[in-house]
Amino acid sequence: MIVMPETKKIAAAFHQRAADYDQHIAVQKRVVDNLVEHVRSYPGLLPNSILDVGSGTGSLLRRLHSLWPDASLSGLDLAYNMCLRSADKLGESCLVVNGDAESLPFSDKSYDLVVSTSALQWAGNLSSVLSELQRVMKPGASLCVAFFCEGTLCELQRCLLEAAANRNCGIQHAGRLHKFWSIDDVKAILAEMEFEQVVVNCETEIDWYDDLYFLLRSIKNIGAGTVSGGVGGGLGWRGVINETARLYREYYGENNKIPVTYKVLYLHASSAHL
Repeated sequence: MIVMPETKKIAAAFHQRAADYDQHIAVQKRVVDNLVEHVRSYPGLLPNSILDVGSGTGSLLRRLHSLWPDASLSGLDLAYNMCLRSADKLGESCLVVNGDAESLPFSDKSYDLVVSTSALQWAGNLSSVLSELQRVMKPGASLCVAFFCEGTLCELQRCLLEAAANRNCGIQHAGRLHKFWSIDDVKAILAEMEFEQVVVNCETEIDWYDDLYFLLRSIKNIGAGTVSGGVGGGLGWRGVINETARLYREYYGENNKIPVTYKVLYLHASSAHL
């Protein structure tokens, strides 16, 4: 069996779902809205050059372009089809690159503002990614990123693990959910770096779904289901999912809906001045 490297697996998953991505990202759209408001609140920020890492279909860059129409824009994404959709939205106003955040194809000290939303949770080596973001920032440039952190999908995590135990599956299904970075992980990484004016906070977003199956379809429809281990796996896996659905509704159901919690880490920092 050929084992796909993690970055290629992520790229393939989101590449396949790019056409429908914007229809299934309610929480991601709210994160973009929040990040734009954060950026707008920075005193005196007038960037001439902006980079969005994990730019997806270009929604954040389009918003930033409306704020600073004269700034040069660059977007980078692992998934080729995401890049195509972003390029279609932004046209000649943006350079869109298909590439990896752990090895940015940009020169040192190139950007006044570096942003990212709902992407860095997929980083296998977050320290490497943040170092790359820092490398391409001009002296005194601003960094503003938001990504899902530990506590995201906590209801699903609890119910899946309990369902696996109830079905005598042990821990064989425990790895199917993505493991999110904790705030302490992020703070420890930042403590080893030379960013200035570092602010880290966490906000909670909650969405409501008809049932677990609707939630899993939604996750799959943006490509994240494949990345996190998929929702397939034979009769044993289907039994675990059915038990998970029962527990989810028993523990959390309200008004024939189930809640889904997303923990969003917001990071603002500046690169050191010369």
